[in-house]
Amino acid sequence: MKTVITIEARMRSSRLPGKVLLPILGQPMLARMIERLRRVRGADGIVVATTDHDADDAIAALAGRLGVACFRGSEEDVLDRVLRAAWSVEADLIVETTADCPLIDPAVIDQLLATFHANQVDYCSNVLTPSYPRGLDAQVFPAAILAEVASRTNDPADREHVSLYIYEHPDIYRLLSLASGLPPEAAELRLTVDTPDDYALVTEIYEALYPADPAFGLAAILDLFRRRPELAAVNQHIRQKAVR
Repeated sequence: MKTVITIEARMRSSRLPGKVLLPILGQPMLARMIERLRRVRGADGIVVATTDHDADDAIAALAGRLGVACFRGSEEDVLDRVLRAAWSVEADLIVETTADCPLIDPAVIDQLLATFHANQVDYCSNVLTPSYPRGLDAQVFPAAILAEVASRTNDPADREHVSLYIYEHPDIYRLLSLASGLPPEAAELRLTVDTPDDYALVTEIYEALYPADPAFGLAAILDLFRRRPELAAVNQHIRQKAVR
């Protein structure tokens, strides 16, 4: 199966517009995320799924400079955009990610892929039963499953949240959740970027860890929080927007 990582990215986010191109150590946040995703051993490629809005010309240009595939589609119908992005690079298996996760860990994605392939399932993720910090989210499912979902639902929530219909229908699809094995407090950490405070925290983590080890992973991040527990307070007041 050709395995491709899709990255949903757009400039017109509601809480922090333009966040995907904000600088982290001199490079756009999206570029830092792509740098990390290129270390996923089980993936054959990456495709940025952005919109056809003029504001996202800069995202398409960045993907071109980085030599990464890019597909442009509907801003509202994200499901269709991701599906067509996957088709554009002939992907059989999708690893769904979003561009607000610049600390995503390649090793976690490789573990997700190994778990998916070792089991007879339609969907495998680390989000159904949260045990990882928010911001390490990834979901694995065949492109054929997403095409089937596209034909089943026109619910706006399903079309906005790509894999929502899959994991809300365990009666139709075989689901598997990957557990981290980490202490429960790890799941309370917020490593995604939706607000200025999120961005400040992620920037601080990069500044602390990247110079010594550009390939730093989750273990190094958790060790940093153990050494500097005050970091967790930077964005602990932020609440994730509800899906429904």
